Amino acid sequence: MPSNPDQDFVLKTIKTRDVHFVRFWFTDVLGAMKSFAVIPSEMEDAFSVGMGFDGSCINGFSGMQESDMLAFPDASTFQVLPWRPSDNAVARMFCSIRTPDGRAFEGDPRFVLKRMVDKAAQMGYVFNVGPEVEFYYFANASATAPEPLDRGGYFDLTSLDSASDLRRDTVLMLERMGIPVEYSHHEAGPSQNEIDLRFTDALSMADAVMTYKLVVKEVAMKHGVYASFMPKPLSDAPGSAMHVHQSLFDMDGNNAFFDTNDPQGYGLSTLAKHYLAGLLKYAPEFCLVTNQYVNSYKRLTAGGNAPTYLSWGRSNRSTLVRVPGYRPGNESACRIELRSPDPAANPYLAFSVMLAAGLRGIEDKLELVCPVEGQDLFRYSRQELREQGLRTLPESLGEAIDLFAASDLMRETLGDHIHSYLVDTKRKEWSDYQGFVSQWERDRFLAVL
Repeated sequence: MPSNPDQDFVLKTIKTRDVHFVRFWFTDVLGAMKSFAVIPSEMEDAFSVGMGFDGSCINGFSGMQESDMLAFPDASTFQVLPWRPSDNAVARMFCSIRTPDGRAFEGDPRFVLKRMVDKAAQMGYVFNVGPEVEFYYFANASATAPEPLDRGGYFDLTSLDSASDLRRDTVLMLERMGIPVEYSHHEAGPSQNEIDLRFTDALSMADAVMTYKLVVKEVAMKHGVYASFMPKPLSDAPGSAMHVHQSLFDMDGNNAFFDTNDPQGYGLSTLAKHYLAGLLKYAPEFCLVTNQYVNSYKRLTAGGNAPTYLSWGRSNRSTLVRVPGYRPGNESACRIELRSPDPAANPYLAFSVMLAAGLRGIEDKLELVCPVEGQDLFRYSRQELREQGLRTLPESLGEAIDLFAASDLMRETLGDHIHSYLVDTKRKEWSDYQGFVSQWERDRFLAVL
């Protein structure tokens, strides 16, 4: 077999850094991180023939009758884990999952994103993303009484922001793993925080988001607290988002979204407007992927701080898609921002469906609706906005499931295996939720009905 520079680097680093275990990372369909450890003497075989595991134990993978799977490590993702001891060190690599006959496994979320990225490349584009990922710190993991660490608000400092040391340690640890960070700050909710990752290609970023979520939780645990990416953990505080900035670059490194001669003055090319129109058209259909839990729709409520209306604008943060205007006329900064996703989404699938919607908009030359500027859409109910002609995202997980199940684009993008699994699994979640009697209902109705 020809020498592979990345694999050679891994094998040498394992020896020089005293690595005794290499963790193979991958996700299930819903985005939960899965891992098993491989010893150094097995690494050469792992690169050439993969490492076997029982796929029937992974949600969304396979049944007992076809459970054998192979994990092939991606040598370019090798990193030593900085939170583990330097003696007898531990490293990680992300993996692609294959069947015993060598085919890419259609239930592997990373493969789905690779397939969509390849489609963009065939059209002449590189898909770049830069997410803003929000989360909460709590004193513990109590489901009955989650206790925030502070009562700070947006950009607060000093005594109101008790998590500044946690954010600092998290950023330093991410940078030690080769993941550059742009910003970190206190968010609007009590003990709510945000760390923004510097944009890069979608596959690298999906790996980075999964690493980021684990690092946030590891640092929190070392400080004796708990970090949660639940979309809406507190009834009386803002939910957590994963705003996704995105753009297409051509193969020469030029931003295909940028046009200094845009007659509307937004600096967007015709291609970018078709892409944006695709996001708006298909957002209701891919909402099950970007907002995949019952709790996600507690954040996406009319009158809240999360956009639910199929609209776009420049400065308007109440629209579903925003065109950031921090650096007008700067080609590298030209991008659009989808504001509906939440941090509980599987980033591999979320980036896949966004890209699929945008590319379909380009292919079909979809016309972009007029922007919404100078109007706070958060002030209106869904009914009031519908009367203005604005469509909305699904109001509940149940509605999202129905739109997703009927979507040809989602089935084409994700494949039959993942599409069917999500429909079946989420219908069960919705059914369980509908049958659950909450304390709110008992407080409201038990004594009066």
